Amino acid sequence: MAPKPVTIEVVRNLIHLIRGQKVMLDSDLAALYGVGTKILNKAVRRNPLRFPADFTFQLTRQEVANLRFQIGTSSLSYGGRRYRPYAFTEQGVAMLSSVLNSERAVQVNILIVRAFVQLRTLLASHRELAAKLTELERKLEGHDVAIRNLFDAIRAMVADPPGSKRLIGFNREREQPD
Repeated sequence: MAPKPVTIEVVRNLIHLIRGQKVMLDSDLAALYGVGTKILNKAVRRNPLRFPADFTFQLTRQEVANLRFQIGTSSLSYGGRRYRPYAFTEQGVAMLSSVLNSERAVQVNILIVRAFVQLRTLLASHRELAAKLTELERKLEGHDVAIRNLFDAIRAMVADPPGSKRLIGFNREREQPD
């Protein structure tokens, strides 16, 4: 059976935030690359110099429990995994394509890197927006009363004075110019 086509949206949904880093799990990567999780992890273990601690790390039991709660996977003790999963940072994912030497690995790796870049760009734009809102808030600090008075004055100008009747149509009783 041929593996499913991989899209950036699929990849983005597989990126998790663990230990303050955007990572992908070994089982998800193995499925994307079309290899078994055991084969992927074996390739990583055979090349320890290519995967330092900032490229990949094994999840703690607590992290596994939190992740299982978030994404709804089965328990480790009931037909699930026997070992805690490994998480790969963006650099670790990039290094995987050199260890898994196949055409599919290269193609999938390009999509994964693009997904990480899109997420980074999205986060940067949110940070910029938050900074601009904070700056605007700071500039308007102390001007609340003045802004409220301005809006009240505008509303008063737009609203009809109380007790006045609004005339509809042509009014013949108006004075004619001399």
